[in-house]
Amino acid sequence: MAAADYQLDTEAGGDILRLSGDWTVFGLPAAERRSRDLNAKRPQRVDVSQMGSLDTAGALLLIQRWLGPAPWPAFDGLRAADLELLNLVGASYAAPRLRKPKPFGILPLLERTGAASIFAWQQFLLLLAFGGQTLLTVFAILLGRQTLRWTSAVHHMERAGLDAVPIVCMLSFLVGAVVAFLGATVLADFGAQVFTVELVSFSFMREFGVLLTAIMIAGRSGSAYTAEIGMMRAREEIDAIRTLGLDPIELLVIPRLLALLVIMPVLSFLAVLSGMLGGALVGSIELGISPGLFMARMQETAELRHLLVGLSKAPIFAVIIALVGCLEGLKVRASAESVGRHTTSSVVQSIFLVILVDAIAAIFFMEIDV
Repeated sequence: MAAADYQLDTEAGGDILRLSGDWTVFGLPAAERRSRDLNAKRPQRVDVSQMGSLDTAGALLLIQRWLGPAPWPAFDGLRAADLELLNLVGASYAAPRLRKPKPFGILPLLERTGAASIFAWQQFLLLLAFGGQTLLTVFAILLGRQTLRWTSAVHHMERAGLDAVPIVCMLSFLVGAVVAFLGATVLADFGAQVFTVELVSFSFMREFGVLLTAIMIAGRSGSAYTAEIGMMRAREEIDAIRTLGLDPIELLVIPRLLALLVIMPVLSFLAVLSGMLGGALVGSIELGISPGLFMARMQETAELRHLLVGLSKAPIFAVIIALVGCLEGLKVRASAESVGRHTTSSVVQSIFLVILVDAIAAIFFMEIDV
């Protein structure tokens, strides 16, 4: 293979471009570097009698540097196949690159908003239908028509519950410390640092304990449910389960749902204790409130109903996280990209629905004065 080379001569009939060597992707580097800063005008003739082979890379370089768009100048010794290749590359090079204009304005915005609203409503109806189908399976299990997989349920209780205790307690402890520190900073202006105890106890018993637990479980266990069932879906294991005459909801969904129903109240209670411990630690270090005084103040002001209000939301959050995680897993198609997309959607939907339901529950309990 000979390196591509060129020579531009000026004669009486005009400029002549003489090509030699192989104008291919492997022979072009030297000629490409040499002609990079060349401000050449279009020749009248092109002598290719000494040129070896030509490919699309060489044809594109000739068009960009010397030939320009068709019609071509006269060629000496050009093979028919090379002329056809030049015409093909030249047609693609000269074709205008049309860019689709990006829609803007109020109408496209309203259109996208409407489409997103319709999609969200359809997903909500699909979640309700999946919840109804799961409820029918629960009734069938209670009536003895189907079997509850206790081994699978206990396994998921360990994975979603026992293994999540350290991260849930640590997060709640840190948030409790932050809440106590910020509350004490604000209340210090009024000389009411002692009310930090009520701030920490009320906030964790009613809201923070169960909410932080639900968010952690949605990101940790809900995403795991989607990824596990999604990979089974991608590898057609769900179809194999149906072929064997088994119910995927009985086999995959019910054990995970039962596991979250059992462990969410327990984790929420541990989160409440950890948050109060974090607040007590800050109180003893920064505020001079001893642990004994903190406990005495909490016993005087805190009521059991606040804890029951918070724990009453834990089963609802467990149902939401389990149903969303399993449903998104069953919607996965046969690709890794689909698994990642639905796993992300599972976490986002679960956290959004958990916060939405928590806000509605807070307003409801406030209206009934509980």
